[in-house]
Amino acid sequence: MAVNTGKEIRNKVIYQIFTRNYKDGTFLAVEEDIARIKALGVDIIYFLPIQPCGILHRKGTSGSPYAIKDYRAVSPELGTMEDFIRLTEKIHAAGMDVMLDVVYNHTSPDSWLLENHPEWFFRREDGSFGNRIGDWWDVIDLDYSNEGLWEYQIETLKMWAKYVDGFRCDVAPLVPLEFWKRARAEVETVRPGCLWLAESVEPEFITDCRKMGIPALSDGELYQAFDICYDYDIYHDMADVLRGERNLSEYLACVNRQEAIYPDNYSKLRCLENHDRPRAAAMIPDERALRNWTAWTYFVKGTTMIYAGQEYCAKHHPTLFDPDPVDFDRDHDISGFLAKLGEIRKTPLFAESSFSAKAVGKNAEVIFAVHEAKADTSVLQRRAVGIFSAAGCAQALKIDLPDGVYTDAISGGTVDVFEKTIAYGGEPVILLF
Repeated sequence: MAVNTGKEIRNKVIYQIFTRNYKDGTFLAVEEDIARIKALGVDIIYFLPIQPCGILHRKGTSGSPYAIKDYRAVSPELGTMEDFIRLTEKIHAAGMDVMLDVVYNHTSPDSWLLENHPEWFFRREDGSFGNRIGDWWDVIDLDYSNEGLWEYQIETLKMWAKYVDGFRCDVAPLVPLEFWKRARAEVETVRPGCLWLAESVEPEFITDCRKMGIPALSDGELYQAFDICYDYDIYHDMADVLRGERNLSEYLACVNRQEAIYPDNYSKLRCLENHDRPRAAAMIPDERALRNWTAWTYFVKGTTMIYAGQEYCAKHHPTLFDPDPVDFDRDHDISGFLAKLGEIRKTPLFAESSFSAKAVGKNAEVIFAVHEAKADTSVLQRRAVGIFSAAGCAQALKIDLPDGVYTDAISGGTVDVFEKTIAYGGEPVILLF
């Protein structure tokens, strides 16, 4: 982990926006929504790439936002550079930070960079431009053996760092670790405390790349330069549980293992959905179960992220390649629920604690998770207990808590524990004491 990473990032909530598919697809649409987003308990608004997309080999009618034509420009369909700067200023005025997606492994095949610096690109054995991952046919890879590329990319980061507070770095494992470490140090001179989020990848992706002779960084390596890594090392274990293909205990064993294999100040990005993953409401059609899994992502150790539309239980996953506005269905609005979870997430204990989780109850389908304050930590609440039903089912539940009457931080209701047993109603419960 980066040595100066503060554990307070575990108290943060990130809101992810793909601007093109956000209402009318402009910066102005986001600007008009700042107060609503803030009310969700959001600390950071993260934008997918806002630069213009390439035309050559374009996917769909609009192209992938990850096939960037010019790193230092803004897509005119979204607005102007001045519009974006004004948007960042208004987000800052509302007390939130801005994170921008960085796509440094590749560009579009007709990018400004290729036109002006073809020597900075990967070439196949026949000398043609291409990429090392075959199904990414709309992009061509960069070659970081060129010092000039390093300087250009870092200067570009410093340009954007005048306006934004952090970077989410696309497919970070395929870019050299030393580049990221140097970029972090240099950006710090422009934006002290800049937040770095690595799109780390599945273990299978890493092993497949290495088999093909493609260098790929593990999460452990990425933590030398980044503050947060995705939880893709265990995402598929969770998805298997949601599909009924794996039991809950197996997934929770993966969560518990993270406490041991990563640095003490590690933070994992916890999300049920994002632009690359199915909508949570589609994966979890039962509304009570959906509330439980949503609350879990706010409780488990890490940094929480929600994807625009999740607050309205959107089921349709918008495509990256064509106009496809998010459905903000007011009939399924859980904004108040997310706001309460965001408020709970600010509890100092969540930043500095030990964490463990196990499956309990009938058929072991309920998560019983605990944050405990470390001996050398001064916080008001010393313990946080979370109870989350994977299936949203009510049952009598035996739990490891002293007898007494507790207050649920989510609902404000009481929870009676007698002989280590509660009448659990199937809704998510968080106890702070």
